[in-house]
Amino acid sequence: MVERPADRAAAREGQAAHDRIYRTLRQQIMHGELAPGRALTLRGIAAEAQMSITPVREALRRLAAEGALTLSPSGRVATPALGPERIEELAALRALLEPELASRALPRVHLALIERMEALNLANREAAARRDGLGYVRTNLEFHRVLYLRAQSPAFLAVVETVWLQLGPTMRAVYDRLDRREPPPHHRHIIAALKAGDEPGLRLAVRTDVTLGLRHLMS
Repeated sequence: MVERPADRAAAREGQAAHDRIYRTLRQQIMHGELAPGRALTLRGIAAEAQMSITPVREALRRLAAEGALTLSPSGRVATPALGPERIEELAALRALLEPELASRALPRVHLALIERMEALNLANREAAARRDGLGYVRTNLEFHRVLYLRAQSPAFLAVVETVWLQLGPTMRAVYDRLDRREPPPHHRHIIAALKAGDEPGLRLAVRTDVTLGLRHLMS
């Protein structure tokens, strides 16, 4: 059977719709825009995105496979609501993987990257001062991500982002409960280690930043 141009165009349009809703939901979950345990419906998402149910269904399945959403036997789809044991497990993964990514990135760090990280750290501090939970989580993750991209280790980064996806809603919810207007100081230590080319210091700063930050989730 010969595929018609109209069929190919429809397939491309469907894939584009799937990618668009997948990226949108993925970002919302990672940054904590959706509360832990929030139920999602195909019809609700499709109506809000003004698209058909099919690409939404595929996007939800893809996110569930990444651990960004939970899918119950009854078919209920929701954002993760994590207990202490699961948080501890994910925190251990971050403590193992992220110092390694930072170490791999260090030989490729340049002045423009450090300046970008300093700008993100400033934005992170400003978000904390405004009590902007969404801005705080977003700039915090982007601070780490721009460094880890320099590692040129896509498999490592993919696993780390999967962990961030699972933690996102809980991180945002906990931050909103805390009465804090100052971010932790460890970003400054990370930047200082990068400037000095201090690989052991960089590993320690990243590990400390990750583990101390996640302790709040278990307290």
